[in-house]
Amino acid sequence: MDAATIRGLTPRLFDYLAGFKDCFARRDTREHLGVYVQGQLSDLAQKSVEPIALKAGVPPRTLQEFLASYRWDEDGLRTRVHTILAREHACPHSIGIIDETSDTKKGVKTPGVQRQHCGAVGKQDNCIVSVHLGYAADDFHCLVDGELFLPESWANDRERCREAGIPDTMVYRSKTDIALELYDRAVGHGLHFEWLTFDEWYGVKPQFLRALDQRKQKFVGEVHKGFTAWAAVPNVTNRPFRRGGRGRSRRTPRVTAGSPRPRTVADMMRFHRPLREQAWQRYRIKDGEKGPMIWEVKHQVIYLKNEEGLPGPPYHLIVARNVLEPDEIKYFVSNAPPETPVSILLLVAFSRWRVERCFEDEKGELGLDHYEGRRYLGLKRHLIITSVSHLFLAKVLVDLR
Repeated sequence: MDAATIRGLTPRLFDYLAGFKDCFARRDTREHLGVYVQGQLSDLAQKSVEPIALKAGVPPRTLQEFLASYRWDEDGLRTRVHTILAREHACPHSIGIIDETSDTKKGVKTPGVQRQHCGAVGKQDNCIVSVHLGYAADDFHCLVDGELFLPESWANDRERCREAGIPDTMVYRSKTDIALELYDRAVGHGLHFEWLTFDEWYGVKPQFLRALDQRKQKFVGEVHKGFTAWAAVPNVTNRPFRRGGRGRSRRTPRVTAGSPRPRTVADMMRFHRPLREQAWQRYRIKDGEKGPMIWEVKHQVIYLKNEEGLPGPPYHLIVARNVLEPDEIKYFVSNAPPETPVSILLLVAFSRWRVERCFEDEKGELGLDHYEGRRYLGLKRHLIITSVSHLFLAKVLVDLR
């Protein structure tokens, strides 16, 4: 947005921000929220604290303290984002999207920074990684929550954590655990996701898929070609057996000897006759910048191995091949009801572009990756306020359309 557009939206922006006023005990502290959000929505090239403060005529130190040390309810701010979405943007076809992003950083003081895979540059680099939850409903989409991924090197160095203001209760957690926390928090605040989708890094974690099953959350997730499952239900027996032929017999359910072993989804395409010989069906996914995206698809019911090593409930397997680039093949699994049309599964599966666009908007328009502080509380508040700014931006864009 340019400066003239922002000036024209100022009354609406302050009406919107008034909905968050009870998160601040002091009026002067609350006014800093408006300064920060206006700075993020402005045409500043760099949207870190100092340029935002100087543009607004506020001492940079004051805005730094607003983020890193002033007392106000940042969790309440995030909750209000969720309740606004639940109240004003509920949709029977809503899709939640889990993904992560990374931001390159210099030095070693930014919370969570270390040399690790950095998606922003496509290689190992000094960066921080954060896990995010996006929300898409019809033409509307925005990021609703995000949390820092704390590497083990940080979690094991509590002195370093305390220096950065990272609480002792914050320990190393897998990205899937963080994603589940974001999901549970949003749902706990009234936000409903008809579907959830994610890339193969999350899709290949069976415990993550089981956790979504337990929450009765429908999903369509991409998986790696090495993802394993049964193409047909193997025989299971309760017949007593003796391990090694000795000792007392047991009645533990188990797959019978000689039953087919789970196969990778890539091998199913090569060797499982019903899937291999199935005709490809073409689907128009969406209209992209270079024209319509056409993929051809095969569908198979599969059975994942559960925690006991037994076949679990049936899942959909979708094999999708790019018509224009036939070497590009994607695999998706879904726990949707058996009668769910393949076209619906594809619509959800190929919705991840929404979260990629969210990251582009938050980095290119709002300065998500411009945080330069050294305190975790400041970073956490920066992520939350960026969600506040993004929600306003998304609402305005829908109205302008």
